[in-house]
Amino acid sequence: MRLRQFGFIAALMAAASIAGSGVRPQGPDVPARPVGAAEVVSLDGLGNAEFGATEEDLARRGVLRTDEDACGPTLAGHGSVSPIFVDDRLVLLWLDDPMSTPEGITVGTPVDAVHAAYPSVVDLDAPQEMHRFDGLLARSGDRAYLFLHDGSTVRKIIAGYADWARRLFDEGYGPC
Repeated sequence: MRLRQFGFIAALMAAASIAGSGVRPQGPDVPARPVGAAEVVSLDGLGNAEFGATEEDLARRGVLRTDEDACGPTLAGHGSVSPIFVDDRLVLLWLDDPMSTPEGITVGTPVDAVHAAYPSVVDLDAPQEMHRFDGLLARSGDRAYLFLHDGSTVRKIIAGYADWARRLFDEGYGPC
């Protein structure tokens, strides 16, 4: 069990360190989006990258790229999204600008707007001795958005399975 926990924490730390630092996929299959145009990530996933899908299936369908010069797999056409897999299943997506929730929450959104969009959001306080952001967990069934914030604005968004998002927050998600 401890080895499995270590593997999970190592995977989360790797995902945290590459969030926002991956190479943006290039090529003709990458759809052009206007600069600053937000793409919506629902609690089902992003486009053809559904939560619960296997890494192998996403790679076979061309949704997941492992051949990029990055620290881990990336989603084709989504350089601002870092997928997190556990037991070969997509469980979380680290989101950065220009990604958005259906309610219009993006990186840079004021914390008050998150509370207004998700009235049942739960405040999560990061340990004081750690250099980590506080969180807001907006849960819907077994899925959730985890908004990491600096007290005034959203800095990172994580979407996916609620238990994995909470575990990521509780066990430490790294310095990013």
